Parts: sequence; structure tokens; C-alpha cells
Amino acid sequence: MKVVFLETDTLGEDVDLSIFQEFSEVIKYNKSEPLLNAERAAQADILVVNKVPMDESTLYKADKLKLICITGTGTNIVDFTYTNKRSIAVANVKGYSTNSVVQHTFALLFYLYEKLNYYDNFVKSGDYVKSDIFSRFDIKFNELYGKTWGIIGLGEIGRGVAKLAEAFGCRVIYYSTSGKNVNTEYERVDFNTLLTNADIISIHAPLNSDTENLIDEDSLQKMKNTAILLNLGRGPIVNEEALVKALETNKIAAAGLDVIKVEPMTPDNPLLRIKDSNKLIITPHIAWATVEARQRCVQEVYENMKAFLHGEKRNIVKG
Repeated sequence: MKVVFLETDTLGEDVDLSIFQEFSEVIKYNKSEPLLNAERAAQADILVVNKVPMDESTLYKADKLKLICITGTGTNIVDFTYTNKRSIAVANVKGYSTNSVVQHTFALLFYLYEKLNYYDNFVKSGDYVKSDIFSRFDIKFNELYGKTWGIIGLGEIGRGVAKLAEAFGCRVIYYSTSGKNVNTEYERVDFNTLLTNADIISIHAPLNSDTENLIDEDSLQKMKNTAILLNLGRGPIVNEEALVKALETNKIAAAGLDVIKVEPMTPDNPLLRIKDSNKLIITPHIAWATVEARQRCVQEVYENMKAFLHGEKRNIVKG
């Protein structure tokens, strides 16, 4: 049984992959090489990938391939029409990053909500040394207690955020992008109600036809001008040009993004126009990537392989 990793760099050099040594042969390529991926995939009984497109252009030579293991939750890299026709199973990983993404959601929120960039610079610039009072009141910030936190996508991560938001005294409301999610613990509302009522909106939804461009100019116009938008779902859920316009015109207060439309960022991304870190913080898709989460991801990939080889359909996705 030959296992081929096409892009181990997406897991990090510090992650221990030794658990895969029990397989007869393991081949590890550190990064995707578009001109070589098809040849590399041709060697595999099991293929481990993250961003490489799993379609005919990559898999047409992979005659032995039985299973594709994705080191992430999203499966939009897969052409399921093609893989299903070839009877190639696809497995993703699910719960490995929940704690990390919930944690990062609040890291982005507090950086913006408490104006930490401004106050950190105030001290480090030497202005605090010159101050005649012990505190500072020129840039205002508020308590979370009593605010309304709107969640788009109340899956496992969304529920984790909701639980902590409640602990800070927030009223939690949510919008189901599919219309199928019913959770009696929290108040489900329609999209317009969430936009107009929420002080903080955090996105934890997958990218699909229901969510692509969901936060557009019209949506942003409906939000409070004091609202903070957080996107920890997928980049194309937010229209980036519309978001920049909303930030430049103070239509919303701030935004925290861990995902953007094209990753890595391209030089022409409109978000680069916003230089004020009090209005916008962007992290490079790291919410999932704590040391612990990356190791859990690897463990779950291993367990998916073992289950598949024992005839079990653990985390198998049909598309």
C-alpha cells in the first residue's frame, strides 16, 4: 500500500508524520508542483492533499488510486463527478481545528474591539511616558456584555464561539445558510435580522452556492456602523471590494479576516488599501493551525486511512 503526500508544507515541518511508517511505502513531497502532480499521483494507492485540485488533470494517470485524504474540512478541490465515476473514495477531516478556530475568532475580535493596536503603539511610541495621567480615554472601547453576537454558520465551530460569547454576556443569534440548521439553544433569525441587530458578526460557514458573496455591498449597508465583521469561514463569502468600501466610508467599524478570496494574497487585492490596523486585521489562514490542531489533523488522516482499509466509511464524502 503506497501512500503519497503531495504537499507536506501545508501541515508544517514540525508535525510528526511517523505514524504512517506502518504502510509499506510512504512518499512525501513538500509542495505542489503543477507540472509534476499527475506523475506523483500516479504512484499512489492513497493520496494525501490539501489544495491540489483532485480532478482529471491530476488523477488521469492514477490507476491504482483508491482513496484521497484531504488534510482539511473543505472539499471544494474535488471534482466529485470524476472521482465518483472512478470509484475513488474521498475523506476529509472535521473536528481537529475547532478549539483553534474558536480561539482565533476571539483573538481577532479583541484586537479590534479593544483597540489594542492603538494602545500598544501609544505606549511603545513613548507617548505614554509623556502622559500626565495614568490612563487614556481618547479612543473609546466597550464591553462585550449585553452586545448581540451574530453567527453565520452554527456548526461545531460556530457553537464553540456561541458558548464563549454567552460567557462574556452576549446575546447570541444565528443565521442558517442552508436553512436546515435548527438549534434550540440559540435564537435563529433571518439574514436581514442578523445584519441589522448584531454588534459582532462572525462567519463560520462553508463556501457553496448559498454563501459565495453572501456579504456584499447590500449586506454591509444593513449592518450597524459600530459593527465588527469576522470571517473565519472561506474568503469568497465576503465581497472584498465591498468590504473595503464599507471600511473606507466608516459604514462598519472594523473587520478581522483569517481567509481571503485568493490565497496567498495577490498584489492587486483591494484589502491592501486599508493600512489602518484599528479597522482591519488580516491573518494568513492560520486560525486552524495551532501546533495541537495540526497534529490532530494528521492523526485524523491516519485514522481515516486505517478505517478505509478495514472497510469502514469514516469521514467519506460523496460530494
